This record gives sequence, structure tokens and C-alpha cells, in this order.
Amino acid sequence: MATKIYIVYYSTWGHVATLAEEIKKGADSVPGVEVTIWRVPETLPEGVLAKMHAAPGRQDHPVITAGQLAEADGVLFGTPTRFGMMAAQMKAFFDSTGGLWKEQSLAGKPAGVFFATATQGGGQESTALTAVTQLAHHGMLFVPVGGTHGAGMLIMDEVKGGSAYGAGTFAGADGSRVPTGAELALAEHQGRYFAGIAKKLKSV
Repeated sequence: MATKIYIVYYSTWGHVATLAEEIKKGADSVPGVEVTIWRVPETLPEGVLAKMHAAPGRQDHPVITAGQLAEADGVLFGTPTRFGMMAAQMKAFFDSTGGLWKEQSLAGKPAGVFFATATQGGGQESTALTAVTQLAHHGMLFVPVGGTHGAGMLIMDEVKGGSAYGAGTFAGADGSRVPTGAELALAEHQGRYFAGIAKKLKSV
């Protein structure tokens, strides 16, 4: 049976959605892996989203319910950063997984994170670190990228999001910056690396 990888994200301006697509591309390159991208439910009214100039939700990425997480063999969670931690929409989704926590339905499954911030000091690594608390209570196995992307992790001649914790990008304060080639390359690598780990764990 194929190893099921779910990429579950929230995206305000589309940056996290773009990373999700690149992560899927990398995971799809691993034979025997089936990848699905999902959005978490929106919690803000349309009027507020319009004032934020939020991008419309990707209709090719269906909205997930908490119970569907149990179907996956591994999950990568993507979120924008809000004051150094995950966005409220992603936190609300985690808060809805109490039934899965009670049964420990996600225990032993690999999980990873990816993220976007407005600026370099926006809290990419703190977002990853605080997301790990959600995974720990579910008994999930955090799979960081580490230094496995090689020279791609060491680029110093340009502004680049992402770290050992996972892929990342900078959106700019107004959302006008788009993910760079280096950021997209790390996202693709994360998908491929994570899918390989998930596949190995399923075969144990």
C-alpha cells in the first residue's frame, strides 16, 4: 500500500500554499508515496479577510477535518507566523483534534513543519519550536530537515527563509515578496526527505 502523506496548511497571502505545492513536488518524487494537500478551515469572516487583502483559498486544495488526519501515514503542517507562533487558524485546527489526542490516533506518525513570516525577524524558528508542542502531545515524531539540504542550507549571499526546522519564506510586510528559488528548493527537498522517512517508518 502507498504511504499517505498529507500536507496541511493555512495561508493568508498564498506564500505557504506555494511552499506546499513545492513540498508535494518533492514528496511525489518518492516511489510508493501518495500526497494530498489540504487547507485548514478559515476562522475569519470575509469582511476581515478582504481588509487584509487575503488571497482566496485554493479550491484545488480541499478543506480538511480533524478526523481525516488519522488516515495519513505522515503529515507536514504549514502556517504563517503570528507574533512568533502559528496563525490562529492553524491553532484552532489543532485545538479541534482533541478526539484524536484522546485515542492517540496520531501517535508514532512522522510530522514536519514549514512556515512564512513577513520579515527576517518575524519568528520562523520560534514558530517551528512552538508547533512541536502540538506534535508532542499527539505523540507524533518530529522530522526536521536538519542539514540534509547540503549547500542549499548555507546560502549567505541572499535573503532566504527556512532552517533546519523546515522550509520557509518571507512574505514582506505587505505580502508582495514571493518565494525565491532557494526557498522553493528547500521546500522541494523537505518533501522528498520527509516522504522517504515516512515510507521507511511505515515499512517497519
